[in-house]
Amino acid sequence: MASLYKKPVIVTDPKTGQKTKTKSKKWWGRYRDENGIERRVPLAVDKGAAQAMLNEVVRKSERRAAGLADPFEEHRRKPLTQHLEDFSTYLVNKGSTPDHVKLTKQRAESIIRRCKFQRIEDINAGRVQEALAQFRAEGRGVASSNHYLRAIKMFTRWLVRDRRASDDRLAHVSMLNAKSDPRHERRTQDPEELAKLIDAARRGLSFRGLTGPARAVLYLVAVNTGLRANELASLTPESFDLGGDPPTVTVEAICSKHRKRDVLPIRPDLAAIVKEHLAVQGVASGERLWPGTWNKKASAKMLRVDLAAAGIPYRDETGRVFDFHALRHQFISNLARAGAHPKEAQTLARHSTITLTMDRYTHLGMYDLVAALEKLPAIPLTGDKSETAVARATGTDGASPVGSGVPTVVPRRAENGAVLPASPALRIAPDCTNGSPETDGETKNPVALTRQRGSTLRTDPHQSAPICTEIDGESVIARATGLEPATTGSTVR
Repeated sequence: MASLYKKPVIVTDPKTGQKTKTKSKKWWGRYRDENGIERRVPLAVDKGAAQAMLNEVVRKSERRAAGLADPFEEHRRKPLTQHLEDFSTYLVNKGSTPDHVKLTKQRAESIIRRCKFQRIEDINAGRVQEALAQFRAEGRGVASSNHYLRAIKMFTRWLVRDRRASDDRLAHVSMLNAKSDPRHERRTQDPEELAKLIDAARRGLSFRGLTGPARAVLYLVAVNTGLRANELASLTPESFDLGGDPPTVTVEAICSKHRKRDVLPIRPDLAAIVKEHLAVQGVASGERLWPGTWNKKASAKMLRVDLAAAGIPYRDETGRVFDFHALRHQFISNLARAGAHPKEAQTLARHSTITLTMDRYTHLGMYDLVAALEKLPAIPLTGDKSETAVARATGTDGASPVGSGVPTVVPRRAENGAVLPASPALRIAPDCTNGSPETDGETKNPVALTRQRGSTLRTDPHQSAPICTEIDGESVIARATGLEPATTGSTVR
């Protein structure tokens, strides 16, 4: 039977130091739990509130005895800081890199501290959005705000998956459009600028233990494989199969971003450069090709040194930057310019979705778009049907003058202005108009019965032409048989 009582306490008078035995101001409750063990819990100063609290404690104990306990009750009593530590342990056991674990925990902890969350039930979507708005007001960009939101959402999703919470209180909070506030938009370089960068790096001084020639080869490998900075820093001579067909480079799963072992083909000329670099630098087996701390948040700084030496701005007039990760963007953009299939580009980039490859990593300039337009078929003529316009549209403008043996063809439906090439089955007719009395050596409408390879045959669409043939060594003008071009086997009427 549960009951209320006031706990006896000893109070010391601060003036006299005399100790007096009295009762506590707060009511306590006495009850037996589901295991029959007597429990005593502090309740409240108000007796009515204390009785209600004791009734709730007894009810929960009886539900646990009946197997109807709340599975989340114990986790609700834990502070969020303890849950966050468990979440970090989960990420480590999952195989995440130490840098990823540290950064994710730091961002989630920053949101929790700013929102003053203490328990799971304190998590509120509105307060999280207010904290993110404060981040952006302090100068952080939308992309940075999304990183913080992604970290805290990872934490709340884990609480649900680990059966610590019944629902995800941030499930409906979505990311903002980072394109609306670009703070770090990357660009690509043309081949001439890349050549200048490689040459400047080759002649440059050492940077964090990385020599100039080593940096030049590093940039070449990065821009021709798309490997990330940490992946490049992990490569050893054993990572390359330079004598294979094709030569390959292998990134171990522990160093790959998606935690999978990747074997990627490389170009033969790049394999020759790496082979020469290994021989010149004397890299021993098991040693890293590019040692040092350059990849620890210093890769962009290293590249900026070489960009300055090459006279290439780090940030262009539109605000776009060219940092070390832009070399990966350069690789994927070059694949697109070379006409690689999107699935091939996605596989070589090792992206989970084609959208990531095409939207974020592929950069095409105005000249690339113009080159794509030039691949479209020619626009058919519908307006100006003059001989000059036809010649300009078909590429015969400036060709040999009429009467010098250049063949043309009479099209079908010439009265409608249609212009059609001659059938390949036709034969070349002799030019029987030169020197004729009617034209005085000036050809009005020569006719060709076959199109020669490499030439486009056209004629004035508004005139019909006679059909020329040769009988017993003499040129004869045959009567036209409508507007159809003569075909092989046609007879002279």
